[in-house]
Amino acid sequence: MKSSNTWHPAHIRAHRDLSPTVREFEIRPEGGVKPWTVGSHLKVKVMIDGREETRSYSLVGLHDPAVYRIAVKRAEPGHGGSRHMWSLEAGEELTIGEPDNHFELAFNAPQFLLVAGGIGITPLVGMAQMLAAKGADVRMRYAARNAAELVYADVLQQSLGERLQTYCSDADERLSLDREIAALAPGARMLVCGPLGMLDAARDAWAAAGRAPADLRFETFGNSGHHAAEPFWVELPRHKLRIEVPPDRTLLDVLEEHGVETLSDCCKGECGLCAMDVISVQGQIDHRDVFFSPHEHQANQRLCACVSRVSGGGVVLDSAYRAD
Repeated sequence: MKSSNTWHPAHIRAHRDLSPTVREFEIRPEGGVKPWTVGSHLKVKVMIDGREETRSYSLVGLHDPAVYRIAVKRAEPGHGGSRHMWSLEAGEELTIGEPDNHFELAFNAPQFLLVAGGIGITPLVGMAQMLAAKGADVRMRYAARNAAELVYADVLQQSLGERLQTYCSDADERLSLDREIAALAPGARMLVCGPLGMLDAARDAWAAAGRAPADLRFETFGNSGHHAAEPFWVELPRHKLRIEVPPDRTLLDVLEEHGVETLSDCCKGECGLCAMDVISVQGQIDHRDVFFSPHEHQANQRLCACVSRVSGGGVVLDSAYRAD
């Protein structure tokens, strides 16, 4: 897993609206585009209420030597990152990281099923294009709220043809993961990106079918959860701190604001680098990561500070800090 903390100046070359809620940005970095593989994401510095924070966005399509392409869904309510991105016009400057990949595509499988929900289509576009170009046995299932939100469906249709099937909630169309998994060949691989509910359903269906856990790969948005975001408190006994996390900010952001150094990378609940030990909890932890297993979520012994929240109270955490 490649990880980089190097930052570069860049500017918006162009943008276009893909739907009423999704906007694509072409970002040209000074010094040129770095090599990257499908499934990669790009970190972007954003300004939220006068604070500089970091957001990660999947790179869309195949490698382009001129620009990076990302698609940003306007989140309402959200943490402010999408609002900042939508405020940028062509020519405006921004600061970006280098591509990292926690959602690698391996080609050593007899068959591939790509499953996307909403804006979760972004990392899968390039995968579909690459697999189709290599002549792989691949099909895609893509669900969205309505037809207008099926962004990149035209691009995918060109690569996949009838191997692409779409589902719209407003037309009462439902994707059956059980049926799709049952139709897969032994040793097939499924790659899923979408809201947390879709990922949970995919993991349950995959396990119920007796499939090997290593053949299921997934990525999440990093901001979806089982409960609506609400304020919660956090205590860190080693730091003698009690802090409040508002609904529009992450635990990781607030910890850093208070001088609590916390390792982090993906900021989407995938790499586990920001995991912290839970001493006790009042209320319910809304585990929004895909790093820990369902069993580990139930145990409530650790959480990912970049995405996880608490409903109905707060949590006491043990940080890595040790006084000299």
